[in-house]
Amino acid sequence: MRFDQYDFHPSIKENLKALNFIRPTDIQYKAIKPIMKGEDVLAIAQTGTGKTAAFVIPVLDYIAKSNKHQNVRKTRCLVMEPTRELSIQITEVFESIGKGTRVKIVNLHGGVSQDPQIEGLVKGADIVVSTPGRLFDLIHQGHVQLDNLEILVVDEADHMLDLGFFKDIKDILRHIPRERQTLFFSATINDKIKKLAYDIVQNAIRIQISPENPVNKNIHHQVAFIEMDDKRFFLERLVNEYLESRILIFVRTKVRAERVKNALERAGVESATIHGDKEQADRTSVLNEFKSGKNRLLIATDVSARGIDITGVDYVVNYDIPDVPENYVHRVGRTGRGGKKGQAISFCAKEEKILLSAIEDYIGSPIEVLKIDRESYSETISFTADETQNDWHKLIKESDEFKPKTRKGK
Repeated sequence: MRFDQYDFHPSIKENLKALNFIRPTDIQYKAIKPIMKGEDVLAIAQTGTGKTAAFVIPVLDYIAKSNKHQNVRKTRCLVMEPTRELSIQITEVFESIGKGTRVKIVNLHGGVSQDPQIEGLVKGADIVVSTPGRLFDLIHQGHVQLDNLEILVVDEADHMLDLGFFKDIKDILRHIPRERQTLFFSATINDKIKKLAYDIVQNAIRIQISPENPVNKNIHHQVAFIEMDDKRFFLERLVNEYLESRILIFVRTKVRAERVKNALERAGVESATIHGDKEQADRTSVLNEFKSGKNRLLIATDVSARGIDITGVDYVVNYDIPDVPENYVHRVGRTGRGGKKGQAISFCAKEEKILLSAIEDYIGSPIEVLKIDRESYSETISFTADETQNDWHKLIKESDEFKPKTRKGK
């Protein structure tokens, strides 16, 4: 089924066509119709499968069509997001798909002045997209009124719980009508997420996409065994060989992010960092530059992983192996989005092999080993390698000929 065959608001149809949305993804196909019928939905879908549009499109359609019957503009939909970056990006999706519908969207998040956000609320907001902290601040100040709320969307629920927002999600129920439609979206599922979901949804339609494989099938992921002190040399070589590519590099800590950035700068390679110590304005600016292509290298921590919802990330590099297996899925899910192919490469030191094993257990299969022979390894460290021999292009291409094998000692 094509998007132009749905009974959407005319402006939404035009915008989807302009954005090159031709056919719905699996999650969109399975979620849109139940949402349009007013059903509660519990959706579990991998990162990069199009779940944002799965709720944005039908919510916009409902509000755009029914707004003409509303005498006073009131907040009718609340979308809760775990991070500032995600709240901003989800708002942008609403705005791009809802252009011309006259649906008003207001974004609320911390780290910036609340005055412009309050002004937006005073003018009237059909849809509020917010992080929990700023939402409750403005509720307690009397600026957010949710008495007429019809739709609650809890997005990235697993990340919400990781960041400690369980109580916040439950508390919001005290401020909204009992009779409402609830849409619950998560990339992963466990007992705690199930408990939360079934506490807030009623007779929900359950949708689960590719539950047997948490890694997006569009991602080719590999691991290279590189000692911790040598990683910077291999990163420098990789980024220099993919000069036109947009590369997202994940590290474990904020301090580590700045150290990697400084190491690249010493090698004459420009990059930017995004993590919790940066002001919101700086984080937004860095993301915009990465999105526009002005900056092609971005170094991020796990806290920022889900806020980077950018189509066109060619490579994800796990400079550090994540210490939580689920974070591997969220990191590599920044590439291979929107049906495009993506590449994920992990640098694994000896002391990180136990973390790699936990990841492989979690995703249910071994990660393909990117073989680096001794000569190539030594040449990379000494900076005397012949750039026409044993480069990353060749290594990655050659590794496609090998089937993933479980390593000894697992």
